[in-house]
Amino acid sequence: MNRLLTTLIIAIVFFACQPEGRIFAEHQELSPGLEWLKKDTREFKVPVNDNNLVYNMSLSFRYINGFEHSFVKVKITETSPGGIEVVKEYDLKVREDNGDYIGEVAYEIWDSEHMIEPNIKYKETGTYTYVIEHNMPDDPLSYAMEIGVILDNVR
Repeated sequence: MNRLLTTLIIAIVFFACQPEGRIFAEHQELSPGLEWLKKDTREFKVPVNDNNLVYNMSLSFRYINGFEHSFVKVKITETSPGGIEVVKEYDLKVREDNGDYIGEVAYEIWDSEHMIEPNIKYKETGTYTYVIEHNMPDDPLSYAMEIGVILDNVR
């Protein structure tokens, strides 16, 4: 009984913390040792159940103090349920021009969220696969912790 109650409380807290319209949010740890290797890609399976809706896609990036770059260059390969591949590149700004970090901080860990695709209208329903890799000249990319994909329904 206690286990059921604990599970129920955790589920309520989790869903209560989700912003309205949130369809998908997943974060994955990067390479061990607080770095991101070019060969260390991350794959996200995003369900799209309604292609009549409009969505916003964001990336989240977690890093720690000492991150030296102003931007994180990422390359994303999207594969539709029908197998069509599209490759796009994005620059995620993580530092202001004056050098200050961007995002929410907890001790030395920074969480930043970056809108990369506003107002997406998917052509088909099903599971879209997103493969993310860093596209920086440095390898490994030091002081990087996590990358994530967030999909919200625009209301």
